Amino acid sequence: MKILDARSTRPLEGGPTYSIANRAFRASWMLTWLLLASWTPPLMHGWRRMLLRLFGAKIAPNAAVYGSVKIWYPPHLDVGRFAVLGPGVNIYCVEKITIHDYAIVSQGANLCSAGHDVEDVFFQTVARPVTVGRRAWVAAEAFVGPGVTLGEGAVLGARGCAFRDLAPWTIYGGNPARILKPRSLRFDEDGASENIARAAE
Repeated sequence: MKILDARSTRPLEGGPTYSIANRAFRASWMLTWLLLASWTPPLMHGWRRMLLRLFGAKIAPNAAVYGSVKIWYPPHLDVGRFAVLGPGVNIYCVEKITIHDYAIVSQGANLCSAGHDVEDVFFQTVARPVTVGRRAWVAAEAFVGPGVTLGEGAVLGARGCAFRDLAPWTIYGGNPARILKPRSLRFDEDGASENIARAAE
């Protein structure tokens, strides 16, 4: 998918940012999701996974995607095993967005892979990929900006805003996101607490 040159198309004056083919594809996708998925009960994850795959998304067989999720361009979405896209999540995947195994994107969160060159008089759209690492958590109504990677096990707290990469196994909060503390997981079998980054599954 190609972003058109704003110098030629002049989007600030009503010109297009994307090709006719891209816009037609997205219109077809949004209508399909609206009619066949947006209203479906939470347990119908298999049906929604099938629709996403039909439109080019890579979705693991046991991933969970809720009906109220908004996905801009399915071919740019890759969701891993046991990952969750919760209610009301907005996946603005102008560029590729990858959600790794066991990662959770909670209700109302926004993963945004595109913005604009604010120093360009034509306001050119610029896209960069977003990655949510294995076992990472994007909490409710948090925002992850273009080019950001959440490392394995990283946490972005509720309504936090990440504009830079988040280190693995670290908890962040605020706008812009700042480090709050390291993240450790408890293991009930022996009552110990340790950093899962050192533990093998």
